[in-house]
Amino acid sequence: MRLGDGDGFVRCSCGNVHWGTNGAAGLLLSDPERGVLLQRRAWWVHHGRTWALPGGALRNAETAEQAAMREAEEEADVPAQAVRLTAISVVDHGTWRYTTVLASVRRAVDARAANAESTGMRWVPPHEVEHYPLHRDFARAWPALREHVGRRLVLVVDAANVMGSRPDGWWRDRAGAAERLRDGLAVLATDGIAGGRDDIPGSDLWCWLPRIVLVVEGAARGVTGVDGVEVVAAERDGDSAIVDVTRQAVIDAPDDHVLVATADRELRARVEAEGASRMRPFALLGLLPL
Repeated sequence: MRLGDGDGFVRCSCGNVHWGTNGAAGLLLSDPERGVLLQRRAWWVHHGRTWALPGGALRNAETAEQAAMREAEEEADVPAQAVRLTAISVVDHGTWRYTTVLASVRRAVDARAANAESTGMRWVPPHEVEHYPLHRDFARAWPALREHVGRRLVLVVDAANVMGSRPDGWWRDRAGAAERLRDGLAVLATDGIAGGRDDIPGSDLWCWLPRIVLVVEGAARGVTGVDGVEVVAAERDGDSAIVDVTRQAVIDAPDDHVLVATADRELRARVEAEGASRMRPFALLGLLPL
């Protein structure tokens, strides 16, 4: 077999042999009706005849997300436009790492074994995955992955409260301050939010690609959304709009992790009653390039 860009075996610092000189990545795609997409590996590939995720070695200058999507299209005929990325989980062995890219379907995906590296593709209910003859490393990772399959992080931001937590003269130009906050959140939507702190689920090797909703009011009501950030202008008071957005997010996807960034104690109690958690404004601001 002729080796391509990034192909080759690596012995990691743990003593195991893995495929991918730049590391490897796989797509954990979930469908609420059918479960998660598993690939049965051909007999001749590493850990052949086991079940795992569509995936493979990273090419030079390729991100893990790009590699996972490319491999899923090559191996399972999964089109990128049919997929919404939701999170990234990393297993780091020092000299080698594997990145699981979690995603959910935007529309029905008719996956199939699209090349010789697979002998089958199957949608499997999450509670049945552990009963399959799994790839060694996927079997180890599955318990932590299963907890977040099909779940997304939704971040609802109380614009006035978050801006008001920093004494930088924001009140002189509330619309401009809200736009700066929105633009910082747009960067966060692309770069992701690390897990394991400030009520953000997952470990420190977890990164969420969130849905972000910025709720504005008063002089900032003219601010509009950008890629990665939805903007909701409060028709009445801002707190009621935040509660409405939170309630709808929980109704639309009850399993999602919903965080509300605010320091308002009364509002915190109201959103927690809807099933959300609170994120402290200074914790959010610490993540933003402001």
